[in-house]
Amino acid sequence: MKGLMPEGNRGLPDAIERILDKGLVINADIAVSVAGNELLGIKIRATLASFETAARYGMEFPSGTNLKTPAWSEAMKLKASCPECGNKRDERLLLEEGCHICGWVSPIERQKALTHMV
Repeated sequence: MKGLMPEGNRGLPDAIERILDKGLVINADIAVSVAGNELLGIKIRATLASFETAARYGMEFPSGTNLKTPAWSEAMKLKASCPECGNKRDERLLLEEGCHICGWVSPIERQKALTHMV
């Protein structure tokens, strides 16, 4: 399992991308007691994630968030990473068309091309 620490020397941007992609949840319970009597109790629940990650895990959004925008519907599409360059693209398009960044061709398309040649 990969941790949050970047592999190699990729730096802070890669670490932030991983945190936003996976999400980070902080739960803390703080109690101040004097002579066995609790005087103050604080419960902290904080989440740091991209909207896409938050939606995937069913987290609530701030009031007024418009979930019907074109950008939001695009973010909700299932994305897959190109095995060559890591570019994220709609999974269906990646399998059907390959990667337009590095030119990777999916095994499905490669097989189709071979059957048409025969």
